[in-house]
Amino acid sequence: MEIIKLREEYIKLGQALKAAGLCESGVDAKYAIGEGLVKVNGSVEYQRGKKLHAGDIVTFNGEEIRIEL
Repeated sequence: MEIIKLREEYIKLGQALKAAGLCESGVDAKYAIGEGLVKVNGSVEYQRGKKLHAGDIVTFNGEEIRIEL
């Protein structure tokens, strides 16, 4: 599980995928999210700009990202 430490109050979903190295670019993240391949806290998420806060868990391509303070 990859852990992303927040520098601010939140991080956007597309940015989190890039920061964790699960997507190479924002365009890759946009397509993955748009195709329904990304889950946030167990639910499919279609908004690339979804704000993630501490405690959220993102699942994509068999990998998990945990958002922490």
